Amino acid sequence: MAISVFDLFKIGVGPSSSHTVGPMRAGALFVQGLRERGDLAQVRRIEVRLYGSLSATGVGHGTDNATIMGLMGEWPDAIDPTQIAPRIAQLRETNVLQLDSQLPIEFVWARDMLLLDENLPYHPNAMTLVAEGEAGELHRDTYYSVGGGFVVDAAQAASGVLDADQTVLPYDFNSAAELLRLCKQNDLRVSQLMMANEKVWRSEAEIRAGLLKLWQAMQECVNNGLKYEGTLPGGLNVRRRAAKLHRSLQELGKPNVIGSTMSAMEWVNLFALAVNEENAAGGRMVTAPTNGAAGIIPAVLHYYMRFSDVVDESNVVDFFLGAAAVGILCKKNASISGAEVGCQGEVGSACAMAAAGLAEVLGATPAQLENAAEIALEHNLGLTCDPVGGLVQVPCIERNAIAAVKAINAVQMALRGDGEHFISLDQVIRTMRDTGADMHDKYKETSRGGLAVSAIEC
Repeated sequence: MAISVFDLFKIGVGPSSSHTVGPMRAGALFVQGLRERGDLAQVRRIEVRLYGSLSATGVGHGTDNATIMGLMGEWPDAIDPTQIAPRIAQLRETNVLQLDSQLPIEFVWARDMLLLDENLPYHPNAMTLVAEGEAGELHRDTYYSVGGGFVVDAAQAASGVLDADQTVLPYDFNSAAELLRLCKQNDLRVSQLMMANEKVWRSEAEIRAGLLKLWQAMQECVNNGLKYEGTLPGGLNVRRRAAKLHRSLQELGKPNVIGSTMSAMEWVNLFALAVNEENAAGGRMVTAPTNGAAGIIPAVLHYYMRFSDVVDESNVVDFFLGAAAVGILCKKNASISGAEVGCQGEVGSACAMAAAGLAEVLGATPAQLENAAEIALEHNLGLTCDPVGGLVQVPCIERNAIAAVKAINAVQMALRGDGEHFISLDQVIRTMRDTGADMHDKYKETSRGGLAVSAIEC
C-alpha cells in the first residue's frame, strides 16, 4: 500500500479524526455512491448505526453530528465548522435532513440515529448506513474509520485491501531498516527520498504548495486557539488556557536560542494547548496524523520556525516529509488509531513523527532521525486512550503538550549520538502493535476505564 504525506496530514475539523473526520467522510462517500448509482432521488429514509468505539464515545466526539453533515454532502476539508451546530439544531427541530444538500427527507433522531453496544469485525470504529426508498431498502454499506481520517468500506475490509492506492514508488519501504538502507544506497536524506516518492503523484511544485497550505492551516489553528477564552463545550467545564498563557509569555519575551530551557518549553506547551483547545471546540484542524494528537507536530514546527535564527519555507517542506516517513511506518506496521491500540498509536506516533521532522531540519543523518523517532515512540508505549466523558479534552490537551516537549528532547539526545542505539524503531513499532493487541478494550477510546472512570469516582 502506498501512503502519501497528504494521507497523513489532512485539513479537517475537530474534535477527532477517527470519530469526526472519518464518519463525515463516510457519510459523504455514501451519498456520493447513491448519486453515482442513480438512487439518490428515490431515498425516503436514512438510518445511521454506530458500533463499538463510535457508539461508546461518539456523542462526545461529535460522531453523530459529523455523519449527518457528511450525509448532507459536506466534506471535512471544506465545511465551515461554525455552520455545524445551527444546521444540526435545525434538523433536530424540524426532523428534516437535507440529503446531499438538495433532497429533504424525514430524519427522526431518536429513531434513525442508533448507538449500538456491539462490535463489528475488523475494527472497533464501525458504522453502517442504510438508505430506504418507497419499496424498501435501496442500499447499505459499512464503513470503518481506521484512524487519521482514513475510511475503508466493508468490501475493502473483507478483501484486506485497506488502501486502494497500489502505486509503485521508486523508493518503497515497509520498515525503518529498509528506509535507512535506501537512503544509504542512494545517498539521500529522508526528506529527499520522500520527495522522490511523492513526485509519483504530484509535481514538486504541487507538493511544496500543498505542504505550505497545511502549514498555513496549522498556523491559523494556533492563532485561533490563542484568541478565545472561556470553557470548552461538552459539559466538563474545562477552561481554555492558551490565551492567558500567551499573554504571560509575551511579557517574558521570546527565547534567545532554540536550545533555551524553561521559557522554550512553555512556548512549546502554548502552541500545543492552542491547537488542542481549538480541536476540542470543533474548529478547523490538520490531522497530524490524528486530531487527538494534532497539537504535537505543529507545536514543534512552530517553535522551530519562530525561534530559529534562519528559516525558510524549505524547512517546512522537509519537516513534513521527514515526519511523514515515520508516520507511514507506524500506520503500516501498527496503527495510528486510539480505538485500536490506545493513545500510544496517536500521541506516540505523533511524537515520533515530530521528532523525525525536527531531526531532519536540524541536519540529522537518517540514522539519527530514526534514533530520535525511536526514543520518542519508546517512551509513549502502553499509553491508554481513556478520555473523560468521551471528550477530546482530559487528558488529551495536556498530553499533546507533554509529548511535544518529549519529541524535542528525543531529538536532542539523538543528535548527541551517531545513530547507533540498542532498540530499533522497527522493534518499538512492533511493540506498540503487540501492546495494543494485549490492551483491554476499556482502555481503547471507549471511556470505560482508566481516567475516564476515575474522574467520575472522584
